[in-house]
Amino acid sequence: MANTPHTLRALLEGNERFINGTSRALSQAVQHVEHAAGQSPFAVVLGCADSRVPVEMVFDQQPGSLFVIRLAGNTASADAIASIEFAVAVLKSSLLLVLGHSSCGAATAAVEYVRSGAALPGAMQRFVQAVAPAAEGARTLGGDWIEQTVAENVRLTLAKLSAESPIISQAAAREDLSLAGAIYDLHTGRVNLL
Repeated sequence: MANTPHTLRALLEGNERFINGTSRALSQAVQHVEHAAGQSPFAVVLGCADSRVPVEMVFDQQPGSLFVIRLAGNTASADAIASIEFAVAVLKSSLLLVLGHSSCGAATAAVEYVRSGAALPGAMQRFVQAVAPAAEGARTLGGDWIEQTVAENVRLTLAKLSAESPIISQAAAREDLSLAGAIYDLHTGRVNLL
């Protein structure tokens, strides 16, 4: 962790407190009314909407520390990109973390779609379509296809964010913004960097 940016190190240290049951952010959250006047989150996290991945708790961060966007499959929709750009350009967040998680339902649906063509009803197929390229790419990687899809989806999402947003790519080029990808393990609570 010696070469890890301090903002990413703060998240990983918070994750250790979460795993060890020594979280302190929630007990302090009530005391932080001053956040109502404004916010200055040091990190923006694009995570999955899965209710088992409460981002602020996972990283033991107080209100105002993280700017969190959550969509099924942690996909980079146009609205997600716009929200991230706001955090980077206006709020000056210095870390962008794309956070996938084990046993992801969006990854499972994308693998099934690639395998058999089975689509989800209604608008849900949007996130399946967004994750399908990761499922295609992970098909031949070996190991568990779904878990490989989760990791590949994080990598592809990071690449898409840089490719489609000049605000993100320019901030990263200036070294005002660090980019990282990680997977949250539902069973252990640990966040592992990719």
